Amino acid sequence: MVPSSPFSVLSLLSHAGGRAWERQWRDAQPKEAYDTIIIGAGGHGLATAYYLAAEHGIRDIAVLDKGWLGGGNTGRNTTIIRSNYLQPESAALYEHALKLWETLSQQLNYNVMYSARGVLMLAHNDHDVQVFQRHVHANRLAGIDNEWLTPEQAKAFCPPLEIGRHVRFPVLGAALQRRGGIARHDAVAWGYARAASALGVDIVQNCAVTAIHRGADGAVTGVETQKGPISARRIAVVAAGHTSVLMGMAGMRFPLESFPLQALVSEPVKPAMPCVVMSNTVHAYISQSDKGEMVIGAGTDVYPSYSQAGGLHISTDTLAAICELFPSFRRLRMLRNWGGIVDTTPDRSPIIGLTPVPNLFVNCGWGTGGFKATPGSGHVFAATIARGEPHPIAAPFSLERFADGRLIDEAAAAAVAH
Repeated sequence: MVPSSPFSVLSLLSHAGGRAWERQWRDAQPKEAYDTIIIGAGGHGLATAYYLAAEHGIRDIAVLDKGWLGGGNTGRNTTIIRSNYLQPESAALYEHALKLWETLSQQLNYNVMYSARGVLMLAHNDHDVQVFQRHVHANRLAGIDNEWLTPEQAKAFCPPLEIGRHVRFPVLGAALQRRGGIARHDAVAWGYARAASALGVDIVQNCAVTAIHRGADGAVTGVETQKGPISARRIAVVAAGHTSVLMGMAGMRFPLESFPLQALVSEPVKPAMPCVVMSNTVHAYISQSDKGEMVIGAGTDVYPSYSQAGGLHISTDTLAAICELFPSFRRLRMLRNWGGIVDTTPDRSPIIGLTPVPNLFVNCGWGTGGFKATPGSGHVFAATIARGEPHPIAAPFSLERFADGRLIDEAAAAAVAH
């Protein structure tokens, strides 16, 4: 059943005696035909479905996933949210997402546990200082919060941080976005799924797409799946690391490479980390979850792969850097290590929009920065699908930029795209 009433104090009290909760979304089986098929039931795909239904009145939608809802990169990331990107196109897109994050729990009537605890980006050398100060000035000109801190100010904001000059990675300063933070990745997927299902969207799990069908005019006509053929007027691919495989089914080669990206969590401890800290130079970042675990992320592995596991040397190098930056964490034990599959473009910016194949849309290439964009990505992609033309914020991220040279070079601007 679809939830018939919103979460509230009264609904919580009504279940206090052990009354069972309704299913949060329907476990749908596919129909023979839909208006729109979305391939990928991660955060971006579910957000796209929700905004199509809620804002554009398109509710005859199937969201297909080869596994379970939110079981891909949405459930495997380190949940960092920020908008302090350098290039104006990127800053506009991520700021749009950040503004949606701020009210998302209220909009979905589901606590996504968004916590604006601040994102601190460390500078370890003169080049870092120049780059991050450039970010600060560019962001402030665009009306996006970002500020420069001295090492002492960074230490005051994040007391566990080591700022002595004797360490391997001395802290020369830091850029701080106070509105940045984290959210609960599972809750984001569940909240969008619940809201989309309530509006009539079918979410079909364990339904891998094996082929994309095209008609005589070249336009897409539907998909072949493990549960049989499904026809559709429009198809949107939102499948992260497997996007290039799916686009190949439609006869297209995409400028994407897929890499493993690793993360780890420690044993839970009492609150000790008040913010998110990132070090692009050493490719390490850390925050503390609401359960008390230290969530630690690394850079991508150097080789392309569809594996959800990476090289041991990547995680060990990351932990060595974290131990130097935060000496008080050295005795923490690691509980879990996992990997996701990130799809990267040559300029490390996403592709959002139409394709040369009529009625086939794509949203991909987010690299390591996909989670933070979830609501903004879904919002602009839904508008693009509904109107058949790019949303103004999404327009610069078209596939055509790789032909006309209008690249959005976040590779050089950000070093990493977390």
